[in-house]
Amino acid sequence: MAVRRLLLTGAVALTLSAAITVLKPWQHLPDHWNPASPLSLTHPMNPVTKWKLARLNDSPQRCLEVLASAPDNFLDYLPLEDYTPVENCPLRNVVRITRTGIEFSSPVTIACPLLVRWSMYEYQALQPLALTHLDSAIDSVAHLGTFACRNVYGRETGRRSEHATASALDVAGFTMENGDDVNVLRDWDSDSAAAKAAFLRASHEAACGYFGATLGPEYNAAHANHFHLDSSRFGLCQ
Repeated sequence: MAVRRLLLTGAVALTLSAAITVLKPWQHLPDHWNPASPLSLTHPMNPVTKWKLARLNDSPQRCLEVLASAPDNFLDYLPLEDYTPVENCPLRNVVRITRTGIEFSSPVTIACPLLVRWSMYEYQALQPLALTHLDSAIDSVAHLGTFACRNVYGRETGRRSEHATASALDVAGFTMENGDDVNVLRDWDSDSAAAKAAFLRASHEAACGYFGATLGPEYNAAHANHFHLDSSRFGLCQ
């Protein structure tokens, strides 16, 4: 009886394997649910998309291919060779960026996987939220940089900050196409600018779905004036 059960189990497994090989069911999945399909900046966020994003950390070429698939004129970037700007803080898989769909307040060197996350966030969530809450698209983003060769909070000991690999972006505010501006420090809890406060809070909440860690004014005093967005795997949203 045991032998017969074993043979039956083996036959079923072989049949399923043959069916999968012949039918290739993944080919009938939408690209954003298909693990074999290349990642696109337009893919909605789901477990497969997050898995593809995580793989970019170890595949510079795949990351650059995702950037290359962006709509025309959406990105202005330059891939950089690996280098070490500061001792003990080598930079790998990085690009120089001046503009995505919006201008950066100054050019920055940023880890390619983080730029992919930012581009998806901007295109899919940030700009639509700006139109919803402020009736204007975003023209530019004011940032506090990406790269800083240091440990977390500048401590002498402990783990390296995501900034040490240019894998974190600090966002201080935005300038809108209508000329208005939004500032994290000033507007996060503003009663006189309720629409701006609502936009910032909605943008922070949405960012949690795109970045490994999203930290803002309610995390601690060190983040009172900016959003910290990174491509770590900590899953923090505060």
